[in-house]
Amino acid sequence: MKIDRIEAIPFAIPYRKPLRFASGEVHVADHVLVRVHTDDGVVGVAEAPPRPYTYGETQASVVAVIDELFAPELLGLSLLERETAHARMDRTVGNPAAKAAVDMASWDALGRTLDLSVSQLLGGFTDRMRVSHMVGFAPDAEMVAEAERVRDTHGIRVFKVKVGRRPIELDVGACRALREALGPDVELYVDGNRGWTPSEAARALGAMADLDLTLSEELCPADDVLGRRWLTTQTSVPTVADESATTPGQVTRELLDGAATMISIKTARTGFSTSQRILHQCEGLGAEVVIGNQIDGQIGTACSVAFGAAHRSSSRRAGELSNFLDMSDDLLTEPLEISGGELVVRPGPGTGIEIDPDKLAHYRRDR
Repeated sequence: MKIDRIEAIPFAIPYRKPLRFASGEVHVADHVLVRVHTDDGVVGVAEAPPRPYTYGETQASVVAVIDELFAPELLGLSLLERETAHARMDRTVGNPAAKAAVDMASWDALGRTLDLSVSQLLGGFTDRMRVSHMVGFAPDAEMVAEAERVRDTHGIRVFKVKVGRRPIELDVGACRALREALGPDVELYVDGNRGWTPSEAARALGAMADLDLTLSEELCPADDVLGRRWLTTQTSVPTVADESATTPGQVTRELLDGAATMISIKTARTGFSTSQRILHQCEGLGAEVVIGNQIDGQIGTACSVAFGAAHRSSSRRAGELSNFLDMSDDLLTEPLEISGGELVVRPGPGTGIEIDPDKLAHYRRDR
């Protein structure tokens, strides 16, 4: 069970259509496949989705930090020495997606070694999650058509709507069009990706007060300390901290400062180990959580549902588990399927997924 080798393999898969939001847009999934090999011949896998406009990582930086800094420090460690592994990786600041992928690939290798599901190892609360679908910037009619297609094809009835444009009436109109088209029984919530000022966000939420929004996420930047605290007092819609709360310390700050009332957990940036710490921290503070998405492919989505379904509090809400539907392909031998608005944890040891070697050979960028 000792780590023998770690690979960081860059690959790129186009999206069928770009996903646009306040902090950027994505046309290609330029991710990194991370494989942790053990001396027993077991291989654990995960993916790192770099998001330079949010965390500063790029595909090249993820490969470099794993190859040059993390791998040399982790070789020879047991898969059970997770604290030591994190202590060594944390000597290097930042690089959340790279650290998370190494962590999850190690958990996957552990599950495969023990012939147990990672979801069971983490908690085993349930075997599935309801799914929330993200709707990005587009003309109102296109946003409505996408939501209706996803609802009719996959049974999804929870939608996260990207907002943060100026003038705010653009997004107020889009959310109103979605509510009118989808009806009162579909859940809608909004994510601003830090696009508005606190006063703009307050105006927008006020204008949408009749739309029964269930959550509002990162409507203004984390550095707007007093403004975010003020905004939370102006609305009855729960406020979700996402990219402003990526470490246990930041989670404490956001919640105790009154800048947020809920936390988004993304395994793509905190892996399984730190995500579990944040989850238990939120439980202790009485704060709800939602399983977020870093525009993950199917590998990352399999990790997200494994974690979310493993715990009672993270399985209550619909998880953001459908971004892979916009990708033109993926690396798995057997694609994930969303049916009846739910995604089931893949059965089998580890995260239950297998990489198709032909697809990897086709999409990898290092050869």
